[in-house]
Amino acid sequence: MRTLAGRRALTAWAFLTPMLLVLALVAGWPLLRTILLGFTDAGLGDFAESQFIGFANYRGLASDPAWWRAVWNTLGFTLISVSIETVLGLVIALTLNAHLKGRGLVRAAMLIPWAIPTVVSARMWGWMLNDLYGVVNAVLLGLGVIDKPWAWLADPVLSIASVIAVDVWKGTPFMALLTLAALQVLPREIYEAARVDGVSPVKVFFQVTLPLIRPALLVAILFRSLDALRVFDVIYVLTGDNPATASMSVYARQQLIDFQQGGMGSAAATALFLIVAVFATAVVTAGRLKIGGVAR
Repeated sequence: MRTLAGRRALTAWAFLTPMLLVLALVAGWPLLRTILLGFTDAGLGDFAESQFIGFANYRGLASDPAWWRAVWNTLGFTLISVSIETVLGLVIALTLNAHLKGRGLVRAAMLIPWAIPTVVSARMWGWMLNDLYGVVNAVLLGLGVIDKPWAWLADPVLSIASVIAVDVWKGTPFMALLTLAALQVLPREIYEAARVDGVSPVKVFFQVTLPLIRPALLVAILFRSLDALRVFDVIYVLTGDNPATASMSVYARQQLIDFQQGGMGSAAATALFLIVAVFATAVVTAGRLKIGGVAR
C-alpha cells in the first residue's frame, strides 16, 4: 500500500509529465540540434549537407577576439545593470512598502517601463538618444550640462553606458516588484518589538529585513542575471552589430545570419547556454550556503 507521500509524489509526476513532454519537444529538441550543429560546418541553408568537424568551431571561438569582447561585454553589462537594478529596486520597494499617500498610483506607474515590450522601449530610447534630434541632448544642452550634442549610441563608451541605462530603466520595476512582495509578507511583530527596544531603523534593515527577504532577492537577482546574460533585443535595436556593445547573443546572430555560418553560430549559442547554466548553478548553490560553508 502506498504511503501518503508516495501518492502525492505520484500525483505530482502525473501532472508534470505532460508539461515535461511538451517542454522536451519545444525546447529540448532545438537545444540538442543546436549543440549538434556546433560540431559541423553547416551553412545557413544547407544543414542537411553539413560535415562533422569536431571542435573546430569552438577552437575558432577561442581564437576570435570579437567573441571574447562579446563575452566581456555581456559579463560587464550583467554585473553593472543587475547591481544597479537591485539597489534601485530595493530602495523603491522600501519606499512603496511605507504607508504613504498615493502609493497605489506610484505602484501602477512603476510597472509601465517593465510592461512596455523591450523592442518598443529600445526604439523609443533610440530616438531619445539620437545625437541630432534626440530629446536627451536637447535637455542637456538647454540646462548647460553639455556644450555640444553627444553621440550616445556611436561613441564606444557612451553606447555601452546608454544600453545599461535603458536596461536599468526597464528592469528595475521587476526587481522592485519581487522585493515589495517579499516585504509585504514579513511579520509586523518583529518591527514592533524592535521599535519597543529602541533599535535604529538602519540596524533593523541590515539585521532583520535584509536577511528575511534574502531568498526573494536572490530569486530576483537570478532571473534578472539570466535575462542579462542572454540579452539581445535591447542591444541590437539600439546599437546593431557595434563591437563595443555586442553581446554573446548578438555575436551568435551575426555568425548565423550575416556570415551564414550555421555551425559557428550554433557553437556560439551553445557556449552561451553553458555559461548561463554554470552561472545559474553557481548562484543557486551559493544561495543554499551560509558563509563558512554551513548548509542552509
